[in-house]
Amino acid sequence: MDQKTIEALGDSLYDALVARTPIAPLSAAHPDMTIEDAYHVQQRMIARRLEKGDRVIGKKIGVTSKAVMNMLGVHQPDFGYLLDSMVFNEGESVDMDTLIQPKAEGEIAFLLKKDLQGPGVTAADVLAATEGVMACFEIVDSRIQDWKIKIQDTVADNASCGVFVLGDQLVDIADLDLALAGMVLEKNGEIVVTGAGAATMAHPVNAMVWLANMLGSLGIALKAGDIVLSGAMGAMVPVARGDNLRMTIGGIGGCSVRFV
Repeated sequence: MDQKTIEALGDSLYDALVARTPIAPLSAAHPDMTIEDAYHVQQRMIARRLEKGDRVIGKKIGVTSKAVMNMLGVHQPDFGYLLDSMVFNEGESVDMDTLIQPKAEGEIAFLLKKDLQGPGVTAADVLAATEGVMACFEIVDSRIQDWKIKIQDTVADNASCGVFVLGDQLVDIADLDLALAGMVLEKNGEIVVTGAGAATMAHPVNAMVWLANMLGSLGIALKAGDIVLSGAMGAMVPVARGDNLRMTIGGIGGCSVRFV
């Protein structure tokens, strides 16, 4: 895919974000688009946001469950960038007018205290580089109409990232088995999703290893102070104005958000 097309597609996604108006799937108009092409489009979209003053504060990992991999016909995760304008704190309200077609996922967020530079990063390296973990909501959102996405569409669209909400407890992972950490997600007081860390590539640390090494192959390092969302622990939950969500993760704590 030539540079002119990459820039045009990245600009179209950025314009869709700003106007909060979804566009047709990129993969339909460009069936030859590769995943590598899609990451170049993502870079263009992020560059447009950085030009407006946004700042990169971490990464998100997507497509970490077998169910989503099968849905998209791929057998690897993807990643996107977290920007400072995306972050909300425990209990804050998210304005629905800033989103298009949001859905919520319960996740474990990692806070790094050391740089991680692949290739060759191991699970032990991830554990040594982690300051702690938090319960987190990722509010995924798609600039692609009706969520009709292939892997190329979601990669180009910054891994369908919208905003994210961090819990207020940072927990040391030394004595935690994150694979066994159970999640309960409530919507308006009713349990709608349960899950566990094992849903994320069998263990959230495996997802972190994949990310560090994938970024390393691109010459990118994870930095001390970065936040990384490690992937969904259960199904996505559609949200609407007036909804209140609460999730708890065993041994880690909780996170809540409301939509106005």
